[in-house]
Amino acid sequence: MTSVHLQGIRKVYDRAVAVDDVSLDVPSGSLFFLLGASGCGKTTILRMIAGFVQPTAGRIRFGDRDVTDVPPERRNAGMVFQNYALWPHMTVAQNVGFGLEVRGVASDERRRRVGEALDLVRMGEYAERVPNQLSGGQQQRVALARALAFRPDLLLLDEPLSNLDAKLRLEMRAEIRRISSELRITMIYVTHDQHEALSLADQVAVMFRGRIEQLGAPREIYQSPRTRFVAEFIGETNFITARLRSAVDAGGCGDVESALGSWRARVPASARSGSDVLLSVRPESIRVSDAASGGGGVRGRCTESTYLGSHAQHVVEVAGARLKVLETNPHGPSLQGREVAVQIDADQVVGVEG
Repeated sequence: MTSVHLQGIRKVYDRAVAVDDVSLDVPSGSLFFLLGASGCGKTTILRMIAGFVQPTAGRIRFGDRDVTDVPPERRNAGMVFQNYALWPHMTVAQNVGFGLEVRGVASDERRRRVGEALDLVRMGEYAERVPNQLSGGQQQRVALARALAFRPDLLLLDEPLSNLDAKLRLEMRAEIRRISSELRITMIYVTHDQHEALSLADQVAVMFRGRIEQLGAPREIYQSPRTRFVAEFIGETNFITARLRSAVDAGGCGDVESALGSWRARVPASARSGSDVLLSVRPESIRVSDAASGGGGVRGRCTESTYLGSHAQHVVEVAGARLKVLETNPHGPSLQGREVAVQIDADQVVGVEG
């Protein structure tokens, strides 16, 4: 296990800035995610950590060891690629043992480590098969075993599940979490999939245009996004413009008022009393009911309703806004075309920087 520290990392290709002054600390034994859309710089950071790309500026340390100028083969970091990169003419066991052979590990020790790695990913019975006899999920397990066989200090995963179907992705998520818990090896995982990050990560760095937009635990980032980009990228949300009616207290909260209600909400540090603020409200934080039932709330009209079994997705036009609403366990008739009442959970209203 090792911790990873990036200090002012920057990468420029010609005049294009791929990574712009990124600093972060990855604790030893953690499962750390770099999350963002294509082109945000996350894979470039991973490749700089691996040693495949040299930073234009900044330093990279593994624990107390500066590895900025150390070649990849001397960093003791395992890499799992998006496309598996298995040798088609080799058996599973030969693929997993290839790196050990290159490192000069004796044959008996090599067989033992290959067996341990395959057992860890539950692929021991497939040792004599070749890659084209395996499913996508099985090939990904072999790629993971190969990266773990030489006992790296650090495991780097570059979009490892993107080629799998939905069911296999769920299975492999559980396997990666299990392996992380069993080995306590430091893992840095690159993805654009928010669900992967939310369900697996100890910490997430959300990236945008080469910089870290927000860093924190998955629950913190989802429930308390700091910027409009993070609120939109991590799940769905509604944006409401409101007026700040009070001074901001020491905790960063103030009284905000909009056509949909008044709340006490956390607001950006730059907000001043009397100014407009942008609020983020998740669809599941809005309750909707048939207006004829006589409940409280702001009246509106449900223009779209999609029933999905465990939940229903609604679009409600109310007070000049168009809100996305998520209703869990819907058991009544469809609300589409009906007059409805909308209520927003006050503690779920978050101010974000536009």
